[in-house]
Amino acid sequence: MTKIGYWPDAYLTKRRSAKQAIDMFQPGQRVFIGSSCGEPQALVRELASQSSCFADLEIVRVLSLESLPLSLMAAEHDCRNIYVRSFYLGTGKPRKLSANKRFITPINLSALPRLFKSRLLPIHVALVQVSPPDDFGWMSLGISVDVTLAAVKAADLVIVQVNSHMPRVLGDSFVHVNDVDFIVEHDEELITVERIPDFESAQLIGRHVAKLVDDGATLQLSLGATPQSTLQALSDKNDLGIHTQFLTNGIMEMVSRGVITNRYKGLNDGKSVASGAIGSKALYEFLNDNPGVAFYPSDYVNDPSIIAQHNKMVSINVIMAMDLTGQVASDAMPFNHFTGVNGTMDFVRGASQSKEGKSILMLPSTTMDGTSSRIVPSLENMAVVVPRGDVQYVATEYGLVNLFGKTLEERAMALISIAHPDFRDDLFEHAKEAGLIGRTRSLDDSLYGVYPLRLEEIREYNGVKVLFRPSRPVDARMIQEHFYALDHGDVVQRFMQDRRIFGRSEVSGMYEVDYVNDLTIVAVIGEIGFEQVIAVGGYYRDQAKNTAEVAYSVSKDWQRLGLSQVIQSKLLEAARDNGIQGFEAYTTPRNQGMVRLFNKLPYKVRSVYEEDMIILKARFDEPA
Repeated sequence: MTKIGYWPDAYLTKRRSAKQAIDMFQPGQRVFIGSSCGEPQALVRELASQSSCFADLEIVRVLSLESLPLSLMAAEHDCRNIYVRSFYLGTGKPRKLSANKRFITPINLSALPRLFKSRLLPIHVALVQVSPPDDFGWMSLGISVDVTLAAVKAADLVIVQVNSHMPRVLGDSFVHVNDVDFIVEHDEELITVERIPDFESAQLIGRHVAKLVDDGATLQLSLGATPQSTLQALSDKNDLGIHTQFLTNGIMEMVSRGVITNRYKGLNDGKSVASGAIGSKALYEFLNDNPGVAFYPSDYVNDPSIIAQHNKMVSINVIMAMDLTGQVASDAMPFNHFTGVNGTMDFVRGASQSKEGKSILMLPSTTMDGTSSRIVPSLENMAVVVPRGDVQYVATEYGLVNLFGKTLEERAMALISIAHPDFRDDLFEHAKEAGLIGRTRSLDDSLYGVYPLRLEEIREYNGVKVLFRPSRPVDARMIQEHFYALDHGDVVQRFMQDRRIFGRSEVSGMYEVDYVNDLTIVAVIGEIGFEQVIAVGGYYRDQAKNTAEVAYSVSKDWQRLGLSQVIQSKLLEAARDNGIQGFEAYTTPRNQGMVRLFNKLPYKVRSVYEEDMIILKARFDEPA
């Protein structure tokens, strides 16, 4: 057994200049470089300056931004001397790097530490950045623990850049002076990522996603503009927790507001857990010696069995594209910062296995220039990162759908309903040709309708949350089931005739709506995608008179609670916004509930009797 001496003495004997440290490299070695904003810039710059002296040097990296020294070195130097094995590219995907495309290595981040520690992929040299040692000789890997700790433990030669700007982050993030071979002291500012631009589409997606996050939920958020907008949409939540790959400025701000407390995580209570950080100087200062933060390696943070132990675990990830069956591609997008297999699959499966957990995938409906849809007929020349069977919730700026347990037709219809309206017609025809949708099915004007998110509202009745929202094309079966469950008397009052069959074609006008000339509001309970419709109300515009006919129905157990009045108020708001001049209703004298409801409109109501029917009329330019 080797006797370990006094660590300060060892520290002094291990000090080298950057040049002396890089001179230790041998031809054909595999060199790991600390990832993302923890990249040891001084060591990488020296490596780049000596690149012509090496032969067949393989660089192993996880995440790197295109402006960082490692990316610039890989892009500018002859790949015959140095080539880069990337596990995912980050924004480090400039054109010059395309020659190294064949060295991309798909692997889930949870499995990557095992690849190093098992020596299946031997690491000969590890170049990493650390904080100065504490009084006991421990140096923190700071903002880049992820797979860096495993590489340090597995490497034959460990060279550290000691940088006083690196925060001392608590958790399983420490390397001892006695366990490294050479120390290069070099202070410099850490790599930062400035505030991401705010996009309207990101804000809308964030508002949709926020509906799925309950108080006390534990969150994982990928990088990018959309997850940060989602954080802003969660500002009214309470006691959220964090278990994620990267801490960001947005998470720091939510902690400072008291929204994130980590009180009810169920695992590592009281601590925001991550494996790295990407953000501003203020974020790095926030992390330093913060007892409310703990960084762990990726084989812990990304382990689906660990993720699943959290209460109400919600995984929120940005993706690049999805086909009409639900298959997911996840290449880099502007302001998204990462690509490839990465950790998405780990969190998708871990969150799905958590008690009351949810997996949410978000994508803008189009590319940034608006010329292409990100919901596509099929994924051509794009790798599948999340199989269709693992996909649960999907959100664009046009809505939110749940694909879990859905048929291929239901999936295609759901995804078309949240695609950009400019591309829905083409997607619909592709789906028909591929046999995903029946050839007799049509959507008419609803194909181009833009979902009016402003009309959504949640109210509570006897302890049950009821969501009032506009109907969607995917609601067909739910609306049918509502009418089949109505009492016979309610059916007669609603349709003014005895009806037993409510086929898709008979109720299509209630879900194939354009939200302008025809609109249906449903009141639903239960999980999104598996809701039960408990009340329905809608209007249909008569273009000749510019008035709209309205009708309502409420399930027996939910009658006399005021649901139809809430629906009527939302229909009224939408009708006025869309230039409709009045409402009409056709009912029988026996349906006093409908008469009373219509008379609650804030306008003069006229009643016209025709045989055994009452026609109720109200114009919006005649206030009561």
